[in-house]
Amino acid sequence: MTAVHDTAASTPAPTTSAADLLAERYGAAHAAELSGPEPGEVLRHQLAHRSVRAFRSEPVSEDAVTAIVAAAQSAPSSSNLQTWSVVVVRDREHKSRLATLAGDQEFIREAPVFLVWLVDFARLDQLAGQHGHGLDGADYVESAVQGFVDVGLAAQNGSLAAESLGLGTVFVGAIRNNPEQVADELGLPPRVVAAFGLAVGHPDPERPARIKPRLPQDAVAHPERYRSDTQLPAIGEYETTIGAFYESEGLAHSWKERVLARLGTVAGLKGRDRARESLRNLGFPLR
Repeated sequence: MTAVHDTAASTPAPTTSAADLLAERYGAAHAAELSGPEPGEVLRHQLAHRSVRAFRSEPVSEDAVTAIVAAAQSAPSSSNLQTWSVVVVRDREHKSRLATLAGDQEFIREAPVFLVWLVDFARLDQLAGQHGHGLDGADYVESAVQGFVDVGLAAQNGSLAAESLGLGTVFVGAIRNNPEQVADELGLPPRVVAAFGLAVGHPDPERPARIKPRLPQDAVAHPERYRSDTQLPAIGEYETTIGAFYESEGLAHSWKERVLARLGTVAGLKGRDRARESLRNLGFPLR
């Protein structure tokens, strides 16, 4: 297998220091409070991750997709059940129909490859049927959760692999807006559901993506026991950092406003409030 490396802007420079990467990830003020080892290649790519929504028309090679899937399969899997699959979509019309179902997002149509990551118990169902065995344990919420964890770990490995090849990626949760229609579009059998998509391509240097700052570590890393008292102060500090980022990107909303718009009402779920019903329709009883 020969994986083609693209030296596009999504690849972090090997001379970028840990301090510089942390400053981009947290904002200079918060990064000054942190220290870490000088990053190797894997850590460098992790810290430099950004969501790429602008791609060149250049195709992504089959070798690159093979490497991405191999990396995904190298992720941990609960009890080695491997309860996931991925559909590789290249056809322009196929991508366009999926884009329409996933929030009508143009970058899905533009990306050379759109990977749809699936929670997949159909494979194990076939195995059980071949041996005259039931698969009753797959019908419980725990198994569905396990499947979503498995596919999340796999897809993140795949995304990191893509970025190591100089490709850009962006995850697409909106693939869950219309689960039944997506299942029809992809020909999914019962016990399979699309978890999210991943647009993959060569980043367009004329429309570069930037690293989006994250919450301070005080908000997410708790020594020994969960601390509620650090949350609101950390959010207040974050508003300043992310607000400057949003303004530079021409976006008006603060992070607090985005959170409340997304979760403050059912309407913010954009159809995903039907998740339980949709999962049952697709073969997940969720007992």
